[in-house]
Amino acid sequence: MGYRKCLTAEAGIGMRGYLCDTNGTGGHLKTVPEDFVVREISDPPRAKPDGKYTIATVSTRNWETNRLVRMLSRSLGVSRERIGFAGTKDKRAVTTQLMSFYGNPDLGRIDLKDVSISGAYVGARGIQIGDLIGNEFEITVRDCAVPMDEARGIISEDVSIIKKTGGFPNYFGVQRFGAVRPVTHLVGERLVRGDFEGAVRTYISFSTPEEDEEVRTKRKELEGRDDWSEMLPGIPESMSFEKTMIGVLADGGKWTDAIEAMPVNLQMMFVHAYQSYLFNEMLSRRMDAGLPLNAPVEGDLVIPLDPKGTPQHENPVLTTSKNIDLVARQVRAGRAFVTITLFGTDSVLCEGEMGEIERKVLEEQRLQSEDFNIPELPRCCSKGSRREILCPLKDLKSEVAEDSYKLCFSLPKGNYATCLLREFMKSEMRDYRWVTRPRASSSSGRISLRPLPRRPRHPHPGRSRHRRSWRRPSGLS
Repeated sequence: MGYRKCLTAEAGIGMRGYLCDTNGTGGHLKTVPEDFVVREISDPPRAKPDGKYTIATVSTRNWETNRLVRMLSRSLGVSRERIGFAGTKDKRAVTTQLMSFYGNPDLGRIDLKDVSISGAYVGARGIQIGDLIGNEFEITVRDCAVPMDEARGIISEDVSIIKKTGGFPNYFGVQRFGAVRPVTHLVGERLVRGDFEGAVRTYISFSTPEEDEEVRTKRKELEGRDDWSEMLPGIPESMSFEKTMIGVLADGGKWTDAIEAMPVNLQMMFVHAYQSYLFNEMLSRRMDAGLPLNAPVEGDLVIPLDPKGTPQHENPVLTTSKNIDLVARQVRAGRAFVTITLFGTDSVLCEGEMGEIERKVLEEQRLQSEDFNIPELPRCCSKGSRREILCPLKDLKSEVAEDSYKLCFSLPKGNYATCLLREFMKSEMRDYRWVTRPRASSSSGRISLRPLPRRPRHPHPGRSRHRRSWRRPSGLS
């Protein structure tokens, strides 16, 4: 099976293929926040009159989740660690989600622009990352690069292909890395290598032509500096996390202290983003090899769904010549999904052709499973997991207007709406977000990830890169 090649900056974060072999409509997302509507499909905690948590529905317009939590904590006078949420939402969007607040805070004290809180009740438990079923989306694309009659045909063909396939390539989307500044995976790679100074300096100083000139200038000033106290004044508000890191260093903190000053979900995101880059690269190579997304081949690891439709990542089934017909039927019926590794300390790799692809990427990056154990930063450690290579979706509908079109659909948790939109748009990464300044050339912001040296844990570093420490599937034949 042939897949269309991606020639945009997305290729730099491993997203090198498209399912749909159409030319794309082009266009922009998020011209106004109302163009990107996200409603969380929640798994709410049960009510408990004497519970320790207040659960409420939080609706926002144009709020980044980490900043929202920070401002909510200030308004309530509590630690941000006492506020829980299930998933990070897009900033330039209209969003609705459940959040939890430890204790019985006075939510009426919250007076933030474009934030409303409703439906509060006392719950049996708090909300943690992942405590949701999925998200419903209503997304409008404007400024198409082709006439709307032509766009209508492209949209119709893409919808047909996606429905026939049963989904679309389940890449980690640009939000995982940063549409304007794809940096999180670069920081994560340095953490995995044990280069904590490099991780902090990369997060503070790395820039792309897509950033505002003020921010790019400040990052250039920060490059290679150590006089952190002198650098604190004049840091733009948009660099608040960087300012926190620099403040820690100015007070004499270590590089690891600067990382630990970040919100817990951001600390976790760094290494997860690097794992996501590796996954994207492996998925692209599967597509390069012409292997199917919606059917298993021998050697694939397939994960079944439980009766509630939740993937059982801890119970992968190896596809063999003996069971491939049965496994293929389960995949066709939507009761199981073909997967690729999210590489970590406890990872199990495929066999066959997909296993060769996984191992080749890891060898090129000079990675072993032990690299993802980072005792200096416990929150950055990762056991790894597996991820479905095809993202299923429900209720896909399209509406074409005179100068725009809208797509409505729902996705399971952990999947990216922009990865569906890219099949229709085939635009540059910058077009998935709202920008007000002139756009840079199409080649700007492209990132090529070159592996840094492995962290020196093995007594013979020269030989460690050739030693496979990942596990093969056990108990399967």
